[in-house]
Amino acid sequence: MRVLITGCAGFIGSHLCDRFLKEGFEVIGMDNFITGNPDNIAHLIGHPKFKFIHYNVVNYLYVDGPLDLILHFACPASPVDYLNHPIHTMKVDSLGTLNTLGLAKLKSARYVFASSSEVYGDPQVHPQREDYWGYVNPVSVRSVYSEAKRFSEALCMAYWREHKVDVRIARIFNTYGERMRMDDGRVIPTFLSRALKGEPIPVHGDGSQTRSFCYIEDLVDGIFKLSITDHLEGQVINLGNPEEISILDLAKLVLEVTNSDSPIQMLKGREEDPRRRCPDIRKAKELLGWEPKTSLKEGLKKTVEWLKSYLRR
Repeated sequence: MRVLITGCAGFIGSHLCDRFLKEGFEVIGMDNFITGNPDNIAHLIGHPKFKFIHYNVVNYLYVDGPLDLILHFACPASPVDYLNHPIHTMKVDSLGTLNTLGLAKLKSARYVFASSSEVYGDPQVHPQREDYWGYVNPVSVRSVYSEAKRFSEALCMAYWREHKVDVRIARIFNTYGERMRMDDGRVIPTFLSRALKGEPIPVHGDGSQTRSFCYIEDLVDGIFKLSITDHLEGQVINLGNPEEISILDLAKLVLEVTNSDSPIQMLKGREEDPRRRCPDIRKAKELLGWEPKTSLKEGLKKTVEWLKSYLRR
């Protein structure tokens, strides 16, 4: 079996490369390193079943030989990244999606698209089910990411309906773990790195806004099952951990697992910051037999051990 993974040098993409190689797949990884890190795949260079292509998927795309599966995971995913690269973010989840879908059609390959919980916007329904349409501001600063993902979902479904491409859409909720970039602006790497350095932990607003956090190993298992399970054409499936926690309580938990005496610093709330975000994963349980196994506290401890070695570099 031969799989193409775009965004292979990113946080999630690099772990997907590891998992598919472990399962015996031949992996073609593609990245242009706008936000991906070459170090994330350095250990794979020279692997007999791994091939890397340095390329931007917004351009015309062709890969020699057969392809059984395409995972489109190329996109700036953190607020820092997609606000720094707003046009590229929209291109990679429009032109990039179009190009990879076209390749899937040509190769008769199964296709998995990395969507996001951001398609739900600031949700009015909790927890979020896949049949909820979302509450999104199409002209906010965050819309370059959320609307690009929503467009890509629509494009995937059009290719399924018109061209019978076997598409699956993974709506990914907040994920954390080894290989996260410490400067990407997301809450867990920010909190952990500051706690380990003894710096103030920034909590925006009153800290009552909630999120749910899935450990990377659990998420990758869900994506793998979504990729290999038959008869899921056209399905949209939430992947995340339904264990909901407030940002203020997260800050306190980070202080506990890092044994840090960093102060918590309360700051002004952020524009368009969703009040609650939590997945309904009943569909993933039913169709994939999947649910997260790692508690937030356990996952944070694992991440801290990796982060300590990362900060020593």
